[in-house]
Amino acid sequence: SWSTDAGMIGGTLGPESGYRVARGETVTSHLGWQVRLIRPLDFLVIADHAENLGIADFIRRSDPLCLANETCKRWHDLTKAGEGYQAFLEWLRSETGDQVNEPRMMESAWSSATELADRYYQPGAFTTLHGFEWTSHPGGNNLHRVVIFRDGRDRTSQVLPFSQFDSQDPEDLWDYLDGYEKKTGGEVLALAHNGNFSNGMMFDTRTYSGKPLTRSYAEARSRWEPLYEVTQGKGDGETHPLLSPDDEFADFETTDRGNLKGKAVKTADMLPREYARSALKEGLRQGAELGVNPFKFGLVGSTDAHTALPTSREDNWFGKASIIAPDAKRGEGVGIRGAKPELSLMNRDMGASGLAAVWAHENTRESIWDAMKRKEVYATTGSRMLVRVFAGWNFSAEDLNRPDFVRQGYKRGVPMGGDLSAAPAGAAPSFLVRAWRDPDGANLDRIQLIKGWLDSEGQTQERVYDLAVSGGREIGADGRSRESVGNTVDIGDASYTNSVGAPMLFAHWVDPDFDPEQEAFYYVRVLEIPTPRWTAYDAKIFAVEMPDDTKMQVQDRAYTSPLWYTPGVPGAVR
Repeated sequence: SWSTDAGMIGGTLGPESGYRVARGETVTSHLGWQVRLIRPLDFLVIADHAENLGIADFIRRSDPLCLANETCKRWHDLTKAGEGYQAFLEWLRSETGDQVNEPRMMESAWSSATELADRYYQPGAFTTLHGFEWTSHPGGNNLHRVVIFRDGRDRTSQVLPFSQFDSQDPEDLWDYLDGYEKKTGGEVLALAHNGNFSNGMMFDTRTYSGKPLTRSYAEARSRWEPLYEVTQGKGDGETHPLLSPDDEFADFETTDRGNLKGKAVKTADMLPREYARSALKEGLRQGAELGVNPFKFGLVGSTDAHTALPTSREDNWFGKASIIAPDAKRGEGVGIRGAKPELSLMNRDMGASGLAAVWAHENTRESIWDAMKRKEVYATTGSRMLVRVFAGWNFSAEDLNRPDFVRQGYKRGVPMGGDLSAAPAGAAPSFLVRAWRDPDGANLDRIQLIKGWLDSEGQTQERVYDLAVSGGREIGADGRSRESVGNTVDIGDASYTNSVGAPMLFAHWVDPDFDPEQEAFYYVRVLEIPTPRWTAYDAKIFAVEMPDDTKMQVQDRAYTSPLWYTPGVPGAVR
């Protein structure tokens, strides 16, 4: 209810509702539905837009600060007259910067946001992280970053959020983050999302100002942006079928029609600069030229929900915003209206994604943030699969079943997000992977490993390997299992059974194609068996037929942060 792009168009729930539902309580949605998660979350970041932070709440309350401001008063009157969406579009489409320019609103809203985050923080039980979203979208090309603080209100209240009205250039955001740390002694990071709406800008090989990348740029980006949000409601960002034509699972919740304003047409040459896998490969190439990899990031997911309801299950998805809440018509609605129909993002094309998983020592701000900083994190597209990965030089298959599996993993190797270096003579990286299904969800289909490397000609390459498959299937000499796990989905009934797949899969794998002279990265992808998509649940619950081109089933998945191998660097595996 605070956000310009949510409160003006009908959102009624504020930050307190978000914290309450995340920690397991029942809240009432704006349509009167009773909402509760199947299990509470461990932590939450409420990262509202920095641009005109909280203005929709000022409008809702008819606050004197709003009524005394010409633009806010106009938006107030439109919203109260039932034309809030028109007010939102006026805000979104403006090319003149801050139309309100009332800093006292941001000061008040940020004070409330930081106070609420501290009030709901329960160390050891439920962690609230302070954050905001820098919502730069020049010409509609998405460059959004979510800023996440390690600190509490004693430090975060010393600054105000940085918005695109201050600058649309990511390098200026990094200067702000640096200034925050120097001023407060605190720590902060940022993560980008929705490269698929950036029209080639998210992982560009030139800076925002059009200059070639430099070592100092690479150092700054790798320092301030250790993570990338690889999956969320506006589309999955791992890879694209045109970028990974040999990967039959590449076309997952793909939304590639244009940018946020629905004006610019997507062209194929933009795609390599929009997706995580191609960016990770380009990072190897840039690192070889610059001496520092600018795209060396871990992977998380999140909902990017604008409802205050962090729902991500297919059977309980409350949409990205209030206009995509569960009802009989949402499958036909338009999520982002384009200048042409083919540039519009339909509600039915949005995904019920995702979640950030963190391997932290304890449920506290410091421990969770530290895990994010060191990239010991992974993304899921909504399920709560458990995935653990270690890489080293001398792991064996017997290590998978050791009672001290984790202790040995850290002692003799590195976890997801880590670095391998100084390959022993004749050795190749060995990986240990354990994966368990969501106990309230679907069985697992397979564990895969995606490798990217820089070949002897300086060209980037990729390959997908199957490490473990369920159901007695075999992995061929090419490292792949071409046989499907099977499909138990009944779309009409929006149901499935766990009669195929496996509740857990373990894998030990040694890279058969390892070249100690070639830089490489490795990340793990875990696939569930097919299940009904949220659209199938809507069709059943509301007794409606979805449009013919609607996807009705899905294979949810997890993506771990990569592990990197760098040749010629002396030292330990870490």
